[in-house]
Amino acid sequence: MTTDNETEAGQAEGTSGRVPRRKRHGARHRARRRAVDILYEAENRDTDPVALVEEREALWREDHESIAPIAPYTREIVTGVAEELDAVDDLIERFLSADWELHRIPAVDRAILRVSVWELRFNPDIPAPIGVVEGVELASEYSEPTAAGYINALLDDVAQADHADSPMSDDSPMSDESLADESETFPEGDSDDV
Repeated sequence: MTTDNETEAGQAEGTSGRVPRRKRHGARHRARRRAVDILYEAENRDTDPVALVEEREALWREDHESIAPIAPYTREIVTGVAEELDAVDDLIERFLSADWELHRIPAVDRAILRVSVWELRFNPDIPAPIGVVEGVELASEYSEPTAAGYINALLDDVAQADHADSPMSDDSPMSDESLADESETFPEGDSDDV
């Protein structure tokens, strides 16, 4: 059943009144979603995610009907996250709220953040706004309703940290390290204590 607005729009375009469905998600989105699934499963099974990808590929070669093939971009993400896991986790921890620790956030959120942070920092083919939006969308699909908000904030901070003029940047005069250095430059009693 169509609404009056859909009927009017369809008549104006010379169609039957049906609103055409657009393909909502492309191959990269599906690859990201599969990478989140694999990283989540690997963490819960305490196994290497790259080995899990290889296991799935072997199963697919044996039986094309019961297992979906692993997309090349899924493999690239999972391998990239596995290779850069320490750097990815350090970035996530750096931008997490002071009240949170990485090991205490839900495992699905960790998997989403790892995929998204890897894309933002280690995949130059993905523009930062796309990486942020995709991470938020994955959080909306997989996690609690409140997760999308904090994942958005964290990913935005990671994306902004790449800019030298950002207060979150390693090169910024407002970065944690430069603020620590600055506080050491004031002799005792000469700072503007309020």
